[in-house]
Amino acid sequence: MRHYQVRDVMTAGPMTVTPSTPIKEVASMLVRLQAGALPVVTLRDGVAGVITEADLLRKEQLQRDPEGSHSAHLSYRDRRAIATAETAGEIMNPHPATVRPETAVAEAAQLMSRHQTRSLLVTGADGKLLGVVSARDLLRVFLRPDEAIKAEIVGDVLPRYLGTNPVLVDVEVIDGVVRLTGELERKSMLAAVQPALRAVDGVVDVIGRLGYAIDDTRRPPQPDEPETPHSPVVARRLT
Repeated sequence: MRHYQVRDVMTAGPMTVTPSTPIKEVASMLVRLQAGALPVVTLRDGVAGVITEADLLRKEQLQRDPEGSHSAHLSYRDRRAIATAETAGEIMNPHPATVRPETAVAEAAQLMSRHQTRSLLVTGADGKLLGVVSARDLLRVFLRPDEAIKAEIVGDVLPRYLGTNPVLVDVEVIDGVVRLTGELERKSMLAAVQPALRAVDGVVDVIGRLGYAIDDTRRPPQPDEPETPHSPVVARRLT
């Protein structure tokens, strides 16, 4: 089961600025590109930091009200440095959140939440900037076609991950919602169905009821015991 990776949804070769880029030019680029942040790079494409709309707004606030409550957590020296800053390097975040291109989209979303940011800089093993991935980019997994989701479930998840015959299970996918009917070979497979299908990129929900042919969770009947409706060989229930 292959999951979407950051490289599948990121913006490669994004617009960047350098530490010496004037703040007015940064503001112009953010507005023109309708972006919330811009990577700040060195002349060799190394990551120097990131500058965001919030950074520019903080500078504007401190210029107008350097003693305001919004800046109480900053020292006087820091407030003055931001208020008088003229270049990106003076107000950027020098320690931006970064991610590798092979990182799974779900893990990237967790990183965004942990760092309380709406974008991550994508860097290679050499530390050079490869791209940018935003929260909006990560939502692309939910745009995956229903046909592609069904094909992965029928062709990969059921036979390879769950080890069941896909012919026995009817799979319908509408707007990312997976509906299942049919049966599995063994009852022990039931617990793994929903977690496995929910892990498929693009799946919104999983509903349905599956039966099973063999209850392999019960103790097999002993040679001197008669077979009953609850015996593993004939058990057939819905769950």
